[in-house]
Amino acid sequence: MKFILQLQESFKIAIQSILAHKLRSALTTLGVVIGIVSVTLMNMTIEGLEKAFRSSISSIGADVLYIQKWAWFAGEDWWKYRNRREIQISYAKDIKDRSTYAVAVAPTVFANATIRYGSNSMENIYIIGTTDEYIYTAGISVENGRFMSEVEVKAERPVCVIGAEIAEKLFGNINPIGREMKIAGKTFRVVGVLEKQGKFLGLESLDDRVYIPIGQFIKMFPWRRGATITVKVRSMDEIEEAIEELRGIMRAVRKLKPWQEDDFSINRQELLLNAYNQTIGVIGTVGIGITVLSLIVGGIGIMNIMFVSVKERTKEIGIRKAVGATQKSILMQFLIEATLISSIGGIIGLIFAVILGFVVDQILPTTLPLWVALLSIFISIMVGIISGFIPAYRASKVDPVESLRYE
Repeated sequence: MKFILQLQESFKIAIQSILAHKLRSALTTLGVVIGIVSVTLMNMTIEGLEKAFRSSISSIGADVLYIQKWAWFAGEDWWKYRNRREIQISYAKDIKDRSTYAVAVAPTVFANATIRYGSNSMENIYIIGTTDEYIYTAGISVENGRFMSEVEVKAERPVCVIGAEIAEKLFGNINPIGREMKIAGKTFRVVGVLEKQGKFLGLESLDDRVYIPIGQFIKMFPWRRGATITVKVRSMDEIEEAIEELRGIMRAVRKLKPWQEDDFSINRQELLLNAYNQTIGVIGTVGIGITVLSLIVGGIGIMNIMFVSVKERTKEIGIRKAVGATQKSILMQFLIEATLISSIGGIIGLIFAVILGFVVDQILPTTLPLWVALLSIFISIMVGIISGFIPAYRASKVDPVESLRYE
């Protein structure tokens, strides 16, 4: 009971002291505010990226391989990859015929075009030419209707499957299934609408795309970039064997001599995971450096102000001790004052971080889990305790007789 009363009294005195020196207290919290904004915003961004990345990476599929001209992370060998031959659509058939590990193979090519339905139009939309097996290699699902059939692909029929955003913006409240729309001026019948996929890595929408049979695509867009061959492997346990088999097939198809290097890349989800972990590691290291620096500055600021406060209130300490205050209660009073100042800085920093998070979210995905908010408050409390301990300890050791003589 006595301890609770001392605690209440210490809180009361600490709040009165902070209110009596508003400007000084506000300036003291500045370093803590900057530190908490840094640590909160960094964790919000990392969490947002993590969430977006996990969502996006699942769409790639750990058991799917991508045969492409470029490696996903070319680095300094950019010129070497640039001079490689393009990947041909016909390679998909060679892989399908020869591979023992592939369960689905889909060539994909893309171009940008304007699409129309009635008076509505959308410009610069991704038009993807592919086959019926794409739905298996891409891991996508159809929300309404169906995906292109093998017959439609082989017969090169003018049918298409659209993303959720296309259905919403182009057709509005009308059911797109069975409707005819224009793609680069040519009429296509909509047979399916895909489930909403969101943005890839939180940046690029996957829902504003149109899928058509690859034969139709070649007729409409004779000039195009090279293809990507996506291959879904039978089992994750066989992924390494599948890569080696695909490598052999591709070398044979490209007629490479034994001493020649591969002039193609087999990309996989793991490469993205490694790159992601490296990027997050760099962001985390830089963020921690900025945060620690800011918090040290903030802590030193609090410590200095608390030393000044102890000096200014030496006589007050002496009077309190003369009427029975113990060293412990004096220590508690100044420690609570330092912790309160730091905590207020932490709360202000947290509010600023949330506001800035909305701005950053326009460029990079951010999210604020409860543990990040609690961590920020905990850090600010710890900064207050650590930086306020020495001044509080010195105050508790003040001689009451000398204090009462202090002018």
